[in-house]
Amino acid sequence: MSAVSSPVALFALLGALVALPAHAEELHYNQVSLHAEVSSEVAHDRMLVTLYSEAQDSDPAKLAAGITTSINASLAEARKVKAVETSLGSRNSYPIYDDKGQQITGWRERAELRLESSDFAALSKLTGELLKDLKMAGMNFSISDPLRKKNEDALLKESVAAFRERAQLTSEALGGSSYKIVSLNLSSNGFQSPRPMYAMAMKSAMRDAAPTPEIEAGTSQVTVSADGVIEVQMP
Repeated sequence: MSAVSSPVALFALLGALVALPAHAEELHYNQVSLHAEVSSEVAHDRMLVTLYSEAQDSDPAKLAAGITTSINASLAEARKVKAVETSLGSRNSYPIYDDKGQQITGWRERAELRLESSDFAALSKLTGELLKDLKMAGMNFSISDPLRKKNEDALLKESVAAFRERAQLTSEALGGSSYKIVSLNLSSNGFQSPRPMYAMAMKSAMRDAAPTPEIEAGTSQVTVSADGVIEVQMP
């Protein structure tokens, strides 16, 4: 009995497998990919100053000790200003060779001190004081994470509205009666390069004991994009 029914069962199974793709693959027509984005200019609320101590000596141990003393003293002074966050940056040393590039004649070492704050006035004043002993590597401005998130949340609603508006226009242009959203992805330009300032001009002004210069932090653009697919429903 099994020899007779086996071919029948196998045929039925094969028939079911062949029928699956036709059932599973549902064709979709009038699908359109759309992109919409909205953006806003956000004022920088964070200021970052990088200072450094650099020196040269024939004795590497003496050189390292001098750099450490200089950086530690400045770090201790900076920590007194509660509104400013302090941290040590990179530190490196390298040999100095003679004119023929064969023998080491000395060593040069450099260590950085990073200062960051939302209080521009306090950080500017502290920078001016520390420039008596240190040099400036750069001054940058950026948007803090809380401020960026606040603006991105507001733009997210606007980006969805912009996508829906574009979807409606597309549906009407194709002669559709309505549309449905097949997929929708939202993204933001989460990273913004900090805006650099002219460090040399600032350094010169502070070194000459001039009044602390006005800080123009500038802005960055925060953008939220909406990418998706709609299916236009035809009458």
